Amino acid sequence: MSQYRMDEELGPSIAALPRVDRTDVAGARRAVASRYVGQGSVEGVAVDDCSCTGADGHVVELRVYRPCRRTNSGAVYHVHGGGFILGDLDMSHHRNAEIARETGAVVVAVNYRLAPEWPFPTPLEDVYSGLLWLHEHAGELAIDPSLVVLHGVSAGGALAAATALLARDRNGPPIHFQFLKSPALDDRLRTASSRRFTDTPALNRRDAEIGWSAYLCGATGTVSPYAAPARASDLTNLPPAYVSVAEFDPLRDEGIDYARSLLAAGVPVELHLFPGTYHGSGAVREAAVSRRELSEEVTVLRKALERPATARDDEGNRAHV
Repeated sequence: MSQYRMDEELGPSIAALPRVDRTDVAGARRAVASRYVGQGSVEGVAVDDCSCTGADGHVVELRVYRPCRRTNSGAVYHVHGGGFILGDLDMSHHRNAEIARETGAVVVAVNYRLAPEWPFPTPLEDVYSGLLWLHEHAGELAIDPSLVVLHGVSAGGALAAATALLARDRNGPPIHFQFLKSPALDDRLRTASSRRFTDTPALNRRDAEIGWSAYLCGATGTVSPYAAPARASDLTNLPPAYVSVAEFDPLRDEGIDYARSLLAAGVPVELHLFPGTYHGSGAVREAAVSRRELSEEVTVLRKALERPATARDDEGNRAHV
């Protein structure tokens, strides 16, 4: 990895990373799941498992995090990563509980079905069904349905971005904001970063190819923008977005390009590239850059979860100036 100018504090974590062979899906799932065993509870957060019914009648698992100290009426809807083939509710459990506690908002995570057994559009429809459930249970969850924030990581970023497109086009439930963290958005893998980073830690070009092939079931030719949001020709009327990318990540440039496309479409967007980082390195809390990334995540979510000012509020503010 000497060819990459990684943050020095991330060096030990790179050496300790296990190599996950994604061509062996079952083995890769076992390897990833073993890293998240016994994460337990987080003080100040109540956790409940529940479910909703998917578009095809399948039971989709959900996990709800309720902070003991609520400071807003919003909700964060989390979609985990894993290259479309890995991951479950435990993968982001500890971080979701932290986000609930630190933002004072309810967090709901969805356990969508995985490729290759369940390729597109099943995972996306599972995520969309969870979003419908969240809005339908807004009263029970004591949330304002107009303050729902999509929060997607890696492949979950693709699913979150696609859910925003789907909700817009189906006249579905409102989405207040989309937080896309190192999102996988473009199956074509033609960007400079996707061509260059063939041996980067945690995720390399081959890993990305395996994930997209599984998710698209090896399809070639026309790919739906609901599968790969970078293919969308119309990004207007989407919720405001925050996009973060890692410097040494094959997905870096497609995240940057998507942020630019959102901006060109008139969507408010903030883009942050974290220097010297690799895909998923935000989990390495020994590094200052990772702690900064996690802190900014909470700051952005808190801001997004604020209740928008009403016309009356604006008039009152002006009256007191």
